[in-house]
Amino acid sequence: MSVFQTYLQLGFFHIFNLQAYDHLVFLLALCAPYAAAEWRRVVALVTSFTIGHSITLALATLGFVQYNARLIEILIPLTILLTSLLNLRQAGQDTRRQPLLWALPNLLAAVFGLIHGLGFSSYLRELLGQSSRPLAELLAFNIGVELGQLLIVALILSVGFVVLRAARVARRDWILVVSGAAGGIAVILLLQNLTT
Repeated sequence: MSVFQTYLQLGFFHIFNLQAYDHLVFLLALCAPYAAAEWRRVVALVTSFTIGHSITLALATLGFVQYNARLIEILIPLTILLTSLLNLRQAGQDTRRQPLLWALPNLLAAVFGLIHGLGFSSYLRELLGQSSRPLAELLAFNIGVELGQLLIVALILSVGFVVLRAARVARRDWILVVSGAAGGIAVILLLQNLTT
């Protein structure tokens, strides 16, 4: 297997993995307010997150940005909590009225992506060791992360579709339950990171 394929798989399995459940929970909170029919909004939202985390993943992996890993581990659950709180505040509102690209959730996703990118880079830098300019590995890892994210988002939207359509759960209830659960997990993560 080539180095590119290896890092592609490492990126995919890093995000699509229960050990990276903080990122999974963030994606759950990010997608909770949207139905499958709003897939364009979800693509814009996830693309905003991707832009943010791709920037800091590259800068940190290539050594242009230094950061405190412990602080990032505290900030990641905060991004989940803030996203969940925004969802709870806006539950029941019509998200179709928001602009497709220049909406508050997209801006927050991009900013929060900057934080998550630093979290991804910690893992990638451990894998790379002393490699000084790992451009191919960085690109492959980032593509792998994106493929994992797309699969997770597709699963979230599919489950939401089944719950909202087949089980006839009210959309507001779905948003409240999913965002409340994500926010609860974020609080637990935050407390764990603050006490260790």
